[in-house]
Amino acid sequence: MARIGIIGSAGRMGQALVDAIAAAGQVYAGGVDKGDDLAALAASSDVLVDFSAPGALEGNLDAAIAAGVPIVVGTTGLEERHHWLCDHAADSIAVLQTGNTSLGVTLLAHLVREAASRLGEDWDIEIVETHHRMKVDAPSGTALLLGQAAADGRGIDLAAHSARGRDGITGARKVGDIGFAALRGGSVAGDHTVHFLADDERIALSHLAENRRIFARGAVRAAQWLIGREPGRYTMPQVLGLD
Repeated sequence: MARIGIIGSAGRMGQALVDAIAAAGQVYAGGVDKGDDLAALAASSDVLVDFSAPGALEGNLDAAIAAGVPIVVGTTGLEERHHWLCDHAADSIAVLQTGNTSLGVTLLAHLVREAASRLGEDWDIEIVETHHRMKVDAPSGTALLLGQAAADGRGIDLAAHSARGRDGITGARKVGDIGFAALRGGSVAGDHTVHFLADDERIALSHLAENRRIFARGAVRAAQWLIGREPGRYTMPQVLGLD
């Protein structure tokens, strides 16, 4: 049985992770939040799962490196520097960083990449996501993950082809852009739809999250998979054998 430690145990995902660890027949090694002894948790865990905050990521990675344990990073709202930190940590330990640990979303991203690779630029791509009113980042990490999948399928740079926050007289839609729209309200755990729109026909690929348990289950599966891996960057598609 794997000993799984949780970083960010007091957050909304914390209890869901504890329950998912028990349901998977694994061992909950303990949890920490700001001010707690992360070094001790890392030393007593086979793998860490981080759902804390972007500002805590550097310290969390340092603790994982010091203890020589792999880490699953599910924290969203990461910026370029955070991804550099993950790259640096991956020189020493196994790191799996993702904007969404849901197994369903992982498969959806695979389907989006496949569709984008086969449909030409006459098919516009728009991503619509809905989350609860308390979510602080937009687009969501999942929406960006799906956007990256679409960009990878087309062989383009997402940053150079993103269309966000349309307002006012924006002009006609640019060919090849990937659009994002974020809705916030209620208690929605997370709904995502990728629209492929051409003249006279449309395709919509969707995932609806009904409970945060799905993210916890996926994170625990990823954590189990990551134990014993060589240092490096890993992805959720690898957990499902898609890459």
